[in-house]
Amino acid sequence: MAQGAKSGKTESFEKNLERLEAIVAQLEGADLSLEKAMQLYEEGMQLSAACRKQLEEAEGRVEILKKRAAGAIEAEPFLPEENENE
Repeated sequence: MAQGAKSGKTESFEKNLERLEAIVAQLEGADLSLEKAMQLYEEGMQLSAACRKQLEEAEGRVEILKKRAAGAIEAEPFLPEENENE
């Protein structure tokens, strides 16, 4: 289970992402029992959902800030710039 889910408090996006990356690295290794792999997979899915929710909330906040700054009535969707190095 995700650390944030265990303690009842929400972890930061960065901590959730760091833990998710650690889980992926563990799952890519070949030294896991099926039970351990399933536990890690479940935790990873919970962390992924938490990260997705945090990103959606941040996107909503950006839309609100843009709307306030421009004085517009319509929300402007947040379009992240593509990383040219990818």
